[in-house]
Amino acid sequence: MLRRWRKTRAVGLCDPQVNPQCSPQVDWPADGLLRLLSFNVQVGINTQRYHHYLTRSWQHLLPHAGRTGNLQRIGDLLADFDLVALQEVDGGSLRSGYVNQVEYLAQLGAFPYWYQQLNRNLGRFAQHSNGVLSRLRPTLLEDHPLPGPPGRGAIVLRLGEGEHALGVVMMHLALGARTRTRQLAYIRERVSEFRHLVLMGDMNTHAVDLLENSPLRDLGLLAPQVEATFPSWRPQRCLDHILLSSELELGRVDVLSQPISDHLPVAVEIRLPEAQNGAQMPMLKTPSPE
Repeated sequence: MLRRWRKTRAVGLCDPQVNPQCSPQVDWPADGLLRLLSFNVQVGINTQRYHHYLTRSWQHLLPHAGRTGNLQRIGDLLADFDLVALQEVDGGSLRSGYVNQVEYLAQLGAFPYWYQQLNRNLGRFAQHSNGVLSRLRPTLLEDHPLPGPPGRGAIVLRLGEGEHALGVVMMHLALGARTRTRQLAYIRERVSEFRHLVLMGDMNTHAVDLLENSPLRDLGLLAPQVEATFPSWRPQRCLDHILLSSELELGRVDVLSQPISDHLPVAVEIRLPEAQNGAQMPMLKTPSPE
């Protein structure tokens, strides 16, 4: 079974899906700012106490009336951001009412580009996925299964071209420390080309572990956010991160008080050094009309 999964989950060079309901953005924002958000949405389940993991566990298998309202709240939140990493989204199964939640949130937030990474396919019962929503068309997008037991993945994308391009890795890492180290080593091997780098997602460990005790330690990354993200109703652990290379100018950093999921969303605003100095940002390619 594992061999069959590995065969179907090969590394893939992909194109983002295009949302026909909104016009694409053809260049970087005029102010040079990018507003980033990472959010583990727990397939639209609004967990508010530990005992809800038991009493609301059926919502991981079956549809429920409150999920649409929770997704609407998430969509309203996403509208203020340019690039969003989503974890624990469903790609369209019984529990989500056969709604691809990545596509649905792209529509709610008016994102021109989106991509669903299917990491564990349980057919009609569950489509465990990561997702990316973007107002800018990526010049590169890669789908990577991560080492370890099946079900974890990373999305690697590039915005812009040349030496000033921004590399972004969106991920949902394993719970176990040994497997997580293997996954971070895999990611580390694939980001060496980028001068400007952002790593974002549910990393299931604290920033000190990531920056000092993992394969990322030689990258000189910064972890600007210090507030806890889990559990959302009484945050005690900082598991969700947006890590930045040191040359990126940092604007605002927030852990948003939005207890919609069992994790809180993390928001970071950045500006590339070239935008700070008034230089022209690299043009983003748009698809040719057919």
